[in-house]
Amino acid sequence: MPNTKVYLADADSSDGTPDVARRYREWLKLEVISGGLPAVGRNHGARLARTPYLLFIDADVEIPDPTLIGRSLKLMRKRRLHCLTTHIACPRGSLLDRFLYAGNNLMQHLSALCKPFSTGMFMMFDRAEFDRLGGFHERALYAEDYLLSQKVARRRFAIVAGKILTSNRRFKRMGHFHLVRLFLNTALHTYRESFFLRDHKYWHPEA
Repeated sequence: MPNTKVYLADADSSDGTPDVARRYREWLKLEVISGGLPAVGRNHGARLARTPYLLFIDADVEIPDPTLIGRSLKLMRKRRLHCLTTHIACPRGSLLDRFLYAGNNLMQHLSALCKPFSTGMFMMFDRAEFDRLGGFHERALYAEDYLLSQKVARRRFAIVAGKILTSNRRFKRMGHFHLVRLFLNTALHTYRESFFLRDHKYWHPEA
């Protein structure tokens, strides 16, 4: 995608992320911008973008299938979708890591029957609808992606075939039990915005 503009929102990372990213400027129209909490960085990039669709991807995500983004765009246009996501896999994680991500994928499909749930690891949005919904809640200290995707009309949401790859860093840092409990609490507090504005210790300098 040499002609696609990529904004990398950097929240004062200590691992040299901006310098590593700039090495790819020969192949990508890349610009490093200021970040902060995920919602702040995502919104900053969205304000700068001039395209009809926005794709948000987490820093540790790999896209193994080079056709995934193209197929996602095609599906967005064909079905006039407002939001789209895909499956998550953790091939280098433990058996429990892989099982829990499979559970996450199942929950995404089930939630699509009533209120969509899209992960910010790979979240494509129709630009006009993103603006109409007000973007990501910048005071959200947890699950800003979940908060926004819940506002999407069910018939305008889809899960495209394929997968992205991620690491098990959060499981290793926070523990499986804690994350599963947090995930279940998220589902239970779907309609309580105040839950997402509280600090659940999810974001961390090393997260």
